[in-house]
Amino acid sequence: MNYVNLGKTGLKVSRICLGCMSYGAPATGKPKPGSHAWALNEEESEPFFRQALDLGINFFDTANVYSGGASEEVLGRFLKANTRREAVVIATKLHGVMRDEPNGHSLSRKAIFYELDQSLRRLQTDYVDLYQIHRWDYETPIEETLEALHDVVKSGKVRYIGASSMHAWQFTKALYLADLHGWTRFVSMQNHYNLLYREEEREMIPLCESEGIGVIPWSPLARGRLARPWQDEHTKRYETDQFGKSMYSQSEEADRKVVDRLGQVAEQRGVARAQLALAWMLSKPVTAPIVGATKPHHLQDSVAALSLRLTPEEIASLEEPYAPHPVLGFS
Repeated sequence: MNYVNLGKTGLKVSRICLGCMSYGAPATGKPKPGSHAWALNEEESEPFFRQALDLGINFFDTANVYSGGASEEVLGRFLKANTRREAVVIATKLHGVMRDEPNGHSLSRKAIFYELDQSLRRLQTDYVDLYQIHRWDYETPIEETLEALHDVVKSGKVRYIGASSMHAWQFTKALYLADLHGWTRFVSMQNHYNLLYREEEREMIPLCESEGIGVIPWSPLARGRLARPWQDEHTKRYETDQFGKSMYSQSEEADRKVVDRLGQVAEQRGVARAQLALAWMLSKPVTAPIVGATKPHHLQDSVAALSLRLTPEEIASLEEPYAPHPVLGFS
């Protein structure tokens, strides 16, 4: 495993981050916000946490809303029982709906203080290494959010703060205001980025490069679409993931060309498609892709991508079929 600094900080993270949205509890009956029918329960999740540690992964990303909080719970229990707290980097997020009440979501000062304490309780830890705003909150002044995040850092409950999926102008505004007021600055951007969706290359990624912000993309395999031939495998997630369908249904013809090209290059190199797609991403100014894993080979392919070096010709070939997409993933 390779380890790198997260942005301009001194925090060392593995170049592969295990995303924990798939772990917690499968949705049954009337699902809670953030619950999914394809999520694994605690017993099914533990082998992937253990495999991650065995592979040298020290970076784990979850969110309060995943499985209605159960993702944080199962991750926290496993890490407390199987490793030292200082040996791992725990990232979580807030913003989404946790309760059906007026203050059951958002990035208000009230929500940040309350939801952080709830996340710490579920994760069974005194602090979060990276606390991230899951989306931009159009109902709360960003100044209120930034000052509250600064205060939780100063309280010792949070080490660093990060952001996720927003317009570059919004992220620029947040960085400017933090500097203006002397508040804690965002150190990372968790954005939607992969071979099928490269709109982040226009503004957000150059901004992060310029400002020394760590880039930790979510969905680096496009919800599995880059791991198999076009629409070849109909998993439970593929069939029930309405959010994924909304992101990858508007440019199907263009996306198919990218997937087909990925398959051609993967066959030429004799490697798995997922490994090749992640190797492409690791050739970009990216700190650590956030990968999901529900089968043992998922993490094996992810780690194998670290040693796969692509030629400039292979990178150009993979990128050539891409067509511009509508901006997606900010909601």
